[in-house]
Amino acid sequence: MTAPAVPSELEEQSQLVAWAQDAQQAHPELRLLFAIPNGEHRHWTVAKRLKAQGVRAGVPDLFLPAPRSGWHGLFLELKRRDGGVVSDHQAGWHLGLTQQGYMVAVCRGATDARNALIKYLELPT
Repeated sequence: MTAPAVPSELEEQSQLVAWAQDAQQAHPELRLLFAIPNGEHRHWTVAKRLKAQGVRAGVPDLFLPAPRSGWHGLFLELKRRDGGVVSDHQAGWHLGLTQQGYMVAVCRGATDARNALIKYLELPT
């Protein structure tokens, strides 16, 4: 018997965004959650155009621009539940964003990310 396949990062992020849309009544700030289109593999001409437009390697996957407890907002770096490593570029962005007053959470799967969002939103404003 083979183990069930681990969902991809894209599948996990899609699950998280679907949950966030459903949870907006309880947490209205979730309407502000948005994805940052960095990580996918693209044709080199598209990648070159996006880089010229400001897309940067290592930027976290999602951002919630809702201040809490002195933080300006929450960036989420989503990884697969099993596997997935924070790259050096990502770690550099995480450090820089934290130094600028943003919280950064590295999350293993949609459930972990959902818990991070709820915990952040429950902080005092």
